[in-house]
Amino acid sequence: MKRRRSSYVALLIETSNAYGRGILQGVNAYMEHCANWTVYLAERGRGERAPSWLSTWCGDGVLARIENEHIGQSIRESGLPAMDLSTTALGLGFPSVLTDEEATVRAAWEHLRERGFQRFAYYSISGAWWSENRAEHFRQLLTSVAMEYHIYQPRDRRRRSSSYLEEQDHLAKWVARLPKPIGLLAGHDLSGHQVLNACRQAGVAVPDEVAVIGVHNDELICQLADPPLSSVVPNTHRIGYLAAEILDCMMAKRKAPTSPVLVPPLGIVARRSTDVLAIPDQDIADAVRYVHEHACEGICLDDVVNQLGLSRRTFELGFRKHLGRSPHAEVLRVQLERAKLLLADTDLKISAIAARCGFRHHEYMHVAFKRHMGQTPGQYRHACQLTPQIGQLWVERKGPSPQTETR
Repeated sequence: MKRRRSSYVALLIETSNAYGRGILQGVNAYMEHCANWTVYLAERGRGERAPSWLSTWCGDGVLARIENEHIGQSIRESGLPAMDLSTTALGLGFPSVLTDEEATVRAAWEHLRERGFQRFAYYSISGAWWSENRAEHFRQLLTSVAMEYHIYQPRDRRRRSSSYLEEQDHLAKWVARLPKPIGLLAGHDLSGHQVLNACRQAGVAVPDEVAVIGVHNDELICQLADPPLSSVVPNTHRIGYLAAEILDCMMAKRKAPTSPVLVPPLGIVARRSTDVLAIPDQDIADAVRYVHEHACEGICLDDVVNQLGLSRRTFELGFRKHLGRSPHAEVLRVQLERAKLLLADTDLKISAIAARCGFRHHEYMHVAFKRHMGQTPGQYRHACQLTPQIGQLWVERKGPSPQTETR
């Protein structure tokens, strides 16, 4: 069999952060399985200008994080097929594979909501379109569920003249003014680290008064935080794999998708920064904790009521008040999240997974899984085969100032 000619592909993707390296891992996985590529990759930071050699390079295609007009124009002038993997949304018309930002925000909110929070905040980053995009999704989500929210905007957004320490002081004052307890989503892990420092500076307890979650799950940054930072895990491996697959089609003169391909996050790694139940009713907090610990043992509601000495009515009303769902729905949610993890990370038969998750019959898990996930357990497992295993995931799912938006 004749060996396919090698394609020459430029990877203009930063190597300086976990997000970019995750994309590169996905590209590498595609190359190992499906492509005979020779890649051109130089050490890059996010948003760096396109390399000068691109204008005279005789390659076949480009995978890039198009963070600015210069990179976009350089790729356009090369005339090569190209895929964009940036959420900057410059509107340059390149086919793209992107993180689903709406799903990212919802996953973070649901994680905080499951811990009983009724008020929420978002820390937005100055001049970063992707952070402002997340802020808009956050605003729309909290408006749709009619819940209180606060959005921080850094000082001097236009001039960007304030120093890091001045901005940190301003952030600490904003954190101190927030109503407590509150769940806070930071634009990414670095800004989550900054929020945790601001909480310490303001004398605000984490996670009891402010629970903080970031985005990107950069392990080093999250572990350097004090306390360690919970974070939404983007499926960068899948993004890189799909982008490489589409570019391969483009280089073979096949059409690319006309709309962005959106990839939802893998889930959430829960660390100490959100390890709390913000439920003032201690009986209901104990009930929620009991459900989370024993849902996969096949418990029924009477088990919880009898164990904690609550009336069934008090139990059900308290659950709906503080979590926004019934006790039965919460038990099922925990069971399905456990099923997702086992489907993604093990080769257990589906019947065995159903038993481990507390379902009496695997047919019931099949029906419930398809109703809630829109796909069967087998289909979900197949979709996870291209994703890396990252360990335990929690999958998902007032005083305003001129720099604060409050609802």
